[in-house]
Amino acid sequence: MGDDSAVSPKDRFLTVYGRKPVLEALTDPALDVDKVILADVARGQAVTEIERAAKAAGVPVQRASAHRVKVLAGNGKQDQGVLADVVAPRMRPLATALAEQRPPSRVLVLDGITTPANVGMILRTATAAGFGGIVVPRRGVATLDPLVVKASAGVAFRAPVLRCVTALDAVEQLTEAGYTVYALGASGSASLFGLDLPSRAAFVLGGESQGVSEEVARYVAEWVSIPMPGDVESLNVSAAAAVLCFEVVRRG
Repeated sequence: MGDDSAVSPKDRFLTVYGRKPVLEALTDPALDVDKVILADVARGQAVTEIERAAKAAGVPVQRASAHRVKVLAGNGKQDQGVLADVVAPRMRPLATALAEQRPPSRVLVLDGITTPANVGMILRTATAAGFGGIVVPRRGVATLDPLVVKASAGVAFRAPVLRCVTALDAVEQLTEAGYTVYALGASGSASLFGLDLPSRAAFVLGGESQGVSEEVARYVAEWVSIPMPGDVESLNVSAAAAVLCFEVVRRG
């Protein structure tokens, strides 16, 4: 199990990179930017504009080597020599959320979802539905980057993202904390609409091609399907997540 006792910066901030996304973050009054890091070789009008916007917002600007910026952005091709750490106020380690006086009663766990558009849409949907936690592991799932932020229409910044190392790490912690683990699957024996939900429930959403991983599947108490009278094998994972989230809302 991963050690979540030390809160890493990756569990507090969403890092956006690229000149336009950074400038947008700096000029959005709803966002709290912790710092901007510019590559020491970054120059030009766009960089001057970023420096000006950071000064106006009272955000510190640091210079670093171009290599360091690439490493921090995690994306060598598109960082354009600039990144910003944006505070995500509801993002925290899963272990922290589970230790709270009132841990979230309904949690989503992302397992192997690698398409940024899917991750972003799931964050938007689950936040809209009032889910208390969306577990986005640091490994095996699309990185929370500008593509995810864009797909979430900016909701990713305020989504209740819970961090841990892997999806297996998540279901281990959740099981230990008394959650019943369900997984969505086309061949699930129980219908989502007839499911009797306990007070603490975690729903695993599997990856686009492989579905729920074998090691995570061992912790699944029940496989759940969405009834589909039409002749279609399965739904896109973000569409399935939307059906699940709003079925939970319908139940109140």
